[in-house]
Amino acid sequence: MTDYSKTVNLYESPFPMRGNLAKREPAWVKQWQDEKRYQKLRQIAKGRPKFILHDGPPYANGDIHIGHAVNKILKDIIIRSKTLAGFDAPYVPGWDCHGLPIEVMVEKLHGKDMPASRFRELCREYASEQIARQKKDFIRLGVLGDWENPYRTMDYKTEADTVRMIGEIYSAGYLFRGEKPVQFCLDCGSSLAEAEVEYKDKVSPAIDVVYPFQDTAALAQAFGQPEIAGEAFAVIWTTTPWTLPASQAISAGADIVYQLIDTPKGKLVLAKDLAEDALARYGFSGCPVLAETTGAALENLLCRHPFLERDIPILNGSHVTTDAGTGLVHTAPAHGMEDYFVCKQYDIQLINPIDGSGRFVGSVPRVAGKTVWEANPIILEWLEEKGRLLASSKIEHSYAHCWRHKTPLIYRATPQWFIGMDKAGKKGNTLRNDALQAVDDTEFFPAWGRARLQAMIEQRPDWVVSRQRYWGTPMAFFAHKETGQLHPDSAELLEKVAQKIEEKGINAWFELDKADILPPEDCAQYDKLPDTMDVWFDSGSTHYSVLKQREELAWPADLYLEGSDQHRGWFQSSMLTGCAAFGRAPYKQLLTHGFVVDQNGRKMSKSIGNVVAPQEVYNEFGADILRLWAAATDYSGDLAISKEILKRVTESYRRIRNTLAFLFANLSDFNPIEDAVPQADMVEIDRYALVLARQLQEKLAGEHYPRYAFHFAVQELVQFCSEDLGAFYLDILKDRLYTTKTNSHARRSAQTALYHITRSLVLLMSPILCFTAEEAWDIIGGGEEDSVLYHTWHDFPPMNPASEAALVEKWKHIREARAVVNAAIEPLRANKAVGSSLQAEVVLTAPEPVLGSLKTLGEELRFAMLVSKITLQQGDAFAAEVAASAAPKCERCWHYVATVGTVAGHKTVCARCAENVDGEGESRAHV
Repeated sequence: MTDYSKTVNLYESPFPMRGNLAKREPAWVKQWQDEKRYQKLRQIAKGRPKFILHDGPPYANGDIHIGHAVNKILKDIIIRSKTLAGFDAPYVPGWDCHGLPIEVMVEKLHGKDMPASRFRELCREYASEQIARQKKDFIRLGVLGDWENPYRTMDYKTEADTVRMIGEIYSAGYLFRGEKPVQFCLDCGSSLAEAEVEYKDKVSPAIDVVYPFQDTAALAQAFGQPEIAGEAFAVIWTTTPWTLPASQAISAGADIVYQLIDTPKGKLVLAKDLAEDALARYGFSGCPVLAETTGAALENLLCRHPFLERDIPILNGSHVTTDAGTGLVHTAPAHGMEDYFVCKQYDIQLINPIDGSGRFVGSVPRVAGKTVWEANPIILEWLEEKGRLLASSKIEHSYAHCWRHKTPLIYRATPQWFIGMDKAGKKGNTLRNDALQAVDDTEFFPAWGRARLQAMIEQRPDWVVSRQRYWGTPMAFFAHKETGQLHPDSAELLEKVAQKIEEKGINAWFELDKADILPPEDCAQYDKLPDTMDVWFDSGSTHYSVLKQREELAWPADLYLEGSDQHRGWFQSSMLTGCAAFGRAPYKQLLTHGFVVDQNGRKMSKSIGNVVAPQEVYNEFGADILRLWAAATDYSGDLAISKEILKRVTESYRRIRNTLAFLFANLSDFNPIEDAVPQADMVEIDRYALVLARQLQEKLAGEHYPRYAFHFAVQELVQFCSEDLGAFYLDILKDRLYTTKTNSHARRSAQTALYHITRSLVLLMSPILCFTAEEAWDIIGGGEEDSVLYHTWHDFPPMNPASEAALVEKWKHIREARAVVNAAIEPLRANKAVGSSLQAEVVLTAPEPVLGSLKTLGEELRFAMLVSKITLQQGDAFAAEVAASAAPKCERCWHYVATVGTVAGHKTVCARCAENVDGEGESRAHV
């Protein structure tokens, strides 16, 4: 008796169903590094059009977190997809290495009591250790790049080029020295960049203070009164009592209406719109209004400081509003930008009573040597003694804090170096105008990023580019001891210094004897600047120090990709340095991704216990699962992650992997050179399947990958595996693959289609599932030396467009009919009236033109519908009648047909199977 199980084409898949990714991926990483696949790819891609994604450098401090993983995975997906699209897409990873966080860590580890040069050496060593740890994790994620030659902002050459970059901006005319109020952290002991400031709620004292008018006759004239009897006061409201020693003026709104009100305290001047609330704070009621006037009439009237011997003029300022307070604004130009600008208009030279440690200088009575926070209660007590305090309370309000120390900041005027936003450069343009034009010229993903960056550029103040730190790229200029002006030959001197830094690093500047650079006659007049540069200038200059210096790269970059916080950080600092030095942004496109949150939308927090570490994910699930999660999530908003979410992602991965396992099992005996069937000779459904696969490739390679819409790519990929392949084509194909003769045209036609589909599918998934794709390519690729990296999108056999359109339309009809048949069979399967669909016999009613398409399949229609018998009839709408077949079941193909046992020697199989076992085999034209 024949064992028919041995006559069926069932092969074991060389691609296992279980990926076992967590254990197998490290070996693949080592293999890729040993074989130098990135370096080989650079040779293969040489001469192609370039695509440059410039890496925004993560900070070299601490292990990578899930946000780092998302960022690097998205970059890697883009690099791989651009390579597949035929670009030369090098990727040079980088690190940001200077700055305060590393200084703080080194101080914790080694203390502060050491020479500055030794301190910088320890900072460099610490940063190097952190980079090595982070690099290992990034490589483990499958991120492809020049890991042997990354850029680091602390590399001697990069430091030298950063110095050259500040020289370019100086030569362009945008660098200037000024004493402006800047955000200052008392813990850092330094000014902060905009991107280093965050806002949190803070409780502050809110006080109303009176300033006596010096000339009541002039005040009476301003209010149109013959005279004012007794004392009169201007009333200010502030939440920063410590700034009162620096009070130099009072600002009034020129168009605001002010009232002169008679109160138990004396005559008070208050804004009309705020007077009622203010008087209620003071406990006054029923106070008569003596007169009204505008702020313009009060301009230049003099008051006295509430507790110091100082004249206080009233100015007109456009920043004054009637939202809160009294409508008269205490103005301390050393401690506020608006105060600074209004005093500058009136040519008032600022007084700064706060030293670099945040303490009052010795010339200020009572609070000398005190911190600003210690001074607050002392100043309140002083005001009480002088009788100048009308009201005092506590309020909670949003306040600027240091992003590192989480402590409140102060505005403090310090001599700093600025890149001027509204300063006309040597080409006549302001940096703000050039930057706004650069925003217009940039393509944004998602599109809302444009408005965000534009608003930030419109509103941002001058860039404070100098810092007072040890571990940073130096402001390598020589300034005149008396005037503070830079040496007239600064451009030439800067290049000499840069050459020394390129040889020995930043210590070359700090240890430099100025006599080695300056002419003897200048040594007595000029000193080295002691400042370092803002670390955002370091990273914001890497388009110059990296893109313009490395032969394999190009300027400007095609794409910058970072988190949404970088509109105020790296995106902006890069744009400003690019526009200042070269007149345009150093990128053509900006892509922004959101932050990672837990499944409830909460930020990751150790205290909450919801932190998901990338190391834990790839050790449990594998890096490909983390990559699939990052790609499948719409990164334009926040990205939610949890164990439950990762398990759902794993299910999608299994669908893809199971599809590949089936494909490889049925290609086990297929040699594409010897066995492939020409497209024109293929079975019709196989040609249709090729069209579906090519359409998928066109959608992903032509739309989703180029537009960085990876979540759509994943949706299409999973749906194709589940629906077009699993639930349709492969479901139908099993009969032909398993039951026809091994080397028959019918089977080789199917395998030819599967070969093209598999190669395309593996290439399409490779930017996202890089490990799984390489595992698959080892089976279907060109041998041990080959890699999925070395290929571009798959070339499908060409098809006549008219024939293709007709084919697609025909099979659209057949799939519609198949859905009707399946829906009719399902209730019978549910109540066990039939087993599999093959036990069903169907009478299908279908309208034209669907009926015409169905008839073209002839006897093969039953294979498309996965039933043993189907009868067609015409009607106005679809309908299907299903009955269980009374025919016997074929042991080999499981169809229920009357021909079972009709062929001699084959009692348990149908005539078709008997032909496939002992005869020439069946032929297929359509299915």
